[in-house]
Amino acid sequence: MDSIIIGIEILIIAILIILNGLLSLAEIAVVSARRIKIQKIADEGDKRAITVLDFMNHVNEFLSTVQVGITFVAIITGALGGSTFSEPLGIYLSQYIPYSYQVSFIIIILITTYFTILIGEIVPKRMALNDPEAYSLQTAKFMQITSFVCKPVVRLLDGSTNFALKLVGSEAREDIVTEEEVKLLIEEGIEYGTIAEEEEDIIKRVFRLDNQKVDMIMTPRSEIIWLNLEDKLEENKEKIINSKRSIFPVAEEELDDFIGVVQAKDILSKIFEGKDVDIKSNVKSPLVVPESMLSMDLLKEFKENREYVHMVLVVDEFGSVVGLITLNDLLEGIVGDIPGIDEIDNPKATQRKDNSWLIDGRFSIEDFKDLFEIEKEMPNEVEDGYTTIAGFILSHAGKIPETGEIFHQGEFTFEIVDMDANHIDKILVTINKEDKHKSDTESKLE
Repeated sequence: MDSIIIGIEILIIAILIILNGLLSLAEIAVVSARRIKIQKIADEGDKRAITVLDFMNHVNEFLSTVQVGITFVAIITGALGGSTFSEPLGIYLSQYIPYSYQVSFIIIILITTYFTILIGEIVPKRMALNDPEAYSLQTAKFMQITSFVCKPVVRLLDGSTNFALKLVGSEAREDIVTEEEVKLLIEEGIEYGTIAEEEEDIIKRVFRLDNQKVDMIMTPRSEIIWLNLEDKLEENKEKIINSKRSIFPVAEEELDDFIGVVQAKDILSKIFEGKDVDIKSNVKSPLVVPESMLSMDLLKEFKENREYVHMVLVVDEFGSVVGLITLNDLLEGIVGDIPGIDEIDNPKATQRKDNSWLIDGRFSIEDFKDLFEIEKEMPNEVEDGYTTIAGFILSHAGKIPETGEIFHQGEFTFEIVDMDANHIDKILVTINKEDKHKSDTESKLE
């Protein structure tokens, strides 16, 4: 009869340890599960997913339920195990050692704790981390029942906890997904092959677009091809025909005295029809924005102002034109360089056989940082507001350099290969491996 009772009590303890394991499994599964995946399953009609989402939306109540359950199970398991097995084991050990009852109690507690930790904690938590979405769904009904049973105790504990937090001045803060967390998720997706590298590049560019000013994507004033109404018509015709561009700013005498923009197709259609060409009558209004505007705000302007031609003139605080932006420029800010027949060659970075890089002076400083995987700001990038590698050289040198001059910055060596008057045309960039290793080590230490 005693053996039957002991067997029943062993079975009860085993069930309690398994219940502890289910609670641990559900806890880690729900906390680790991706909300997006669970939401997708819920949209497909799975009621278990709806329950899991409810747990996620009331995570404090859910965790309190788990804690209450685990605590009660642990108390009952410890008490039952100690009272059931320590006495018979103590009687047996009394034949061989003194203090047999105390020793037997310690042995039973250790054995019970071992199986509780192994089967009730470690194994289920490892299982939950391997596939949190699946296990959160499988334990949803069990946790729903447990929540209902424990609700009175949970509410009492939640009220007491909130009161205690107010006393110590600690308030719960909203869990907000940051840009850095999104980037980490993207890197994880690339590692597991669920996100392509091209998709990563586009997402990062979108984040950058929200922080960079329009001067990062505009064509600078020195490269603008514009039509002067003071010039002869034949000169402007020749400029339109010979240029690869499809849209031109129009001004009188000076570019700052612009009156609008004209599309090449409107002028060329008149020429081909043999009709008189009047550039001024074909002028259309462009968007005019300050150079301090953010690129993302410019995208909104493009979307909201459909009556304007898709060209933006960028002006400084004095109203002088400093550059222009087309819709294609804005698109390139998101997807990267897109070769176009109406554009001059995009600035390039070409790797040479000796692993040095020949880089155009107009090469974007953001693209430079992407090329060499530089996560920090370049020296004085914010203070001086430069947007190209040539601008960085000018900021670093503090003067107009000469062909052949060499500059050092961190692990990089910059050599001015070609100058076009006062414009830095070509730069040779070499990486010092020893300095790079030192820089990488310092970054890791930070």
